[in-house]
Amino acid sequence: MEWTASGRILAVRPHGETSAVVEVLTAEHGRHAGLVRGGRSRAMRPVLQPGNRVRAVWRARLEEHLGALTVEAEDLSTGAIMEDPLALAGLNALCAMASLCLPEREPHPRVAEAFDLVTEHLTDPQMWPALYVRWELGVLADLGYGLDLRHCAATGVTEKLIYVSPKSGRAVSAEGGAPWKDKLLALPGFLTGSGAVAPGDIGAGLRLSAHFLERRVLWPADKRLPDARARLIERLEAEQRV
Repeated sequence: MEWTASGRILAVRPHGETSAVVEVLTAEHGRHAGLVRGGRSRAMRPVLQPGNRVRAVWRARLEEHLGALTVEAEDLSTGAIMEDPLALAGLNALCAMASLCLPEREPHPRVAEAFDLVTEHLTDPQMWPALYVRWELGVLADLGYGLDLRHCAATGVTEKLIYVSPKSGRAVSAEGGAPWKDKLLALPGFLTGSGAVAPGDIGAGLRLSAHFLERRVLWPADKRLPDARARLIERLEAEQRV
């Protein structure tokens, strides 16, 4: 068995004295791990950093084996954000969530493409937090649990959609949700195309995606949101970007 693909490093775990088990996210093969021999060497350390784009070649005798992975650097630009605490927190959360939520060896090309988009914009703090929220909701959708934000679940209208039902995942308008507003989740306007990102929108978007990721993806598999995501929220709050 063998494949070659371009992908992003998600995680690196030491294996023995000199090797590492590396997870990459590719459009063609999804989240896929392999053993990189010499992966802990000084020469490989700059390449095997989360977020870096690499050309990966995976080989194994049988498909179910861990297999051997060889990687060549394609884009090491994520090293430029190591001195930016907010961008670094975003990258760590992005990689941790992909590793946690995506089934192993199951292709999700739209998720991988959006992962690239967020990574490439981490140097723009005005843009990437909203892209990150959209990415998490995209993960939900690609796993079959997408939210329906097209029209109000109660009245059918398509305007003034400001809530989401925590049970159905469907949008609710200001009028339709008025009697139950304390029990509904806030729907940021930027997710419905009704405006730019407003104060409080990123926080509301992260709470929205967390609610459904936990209940529909993580809790059934006895998983919890990673610490890296909590640290991202803390950093966003410290910089008043939520």
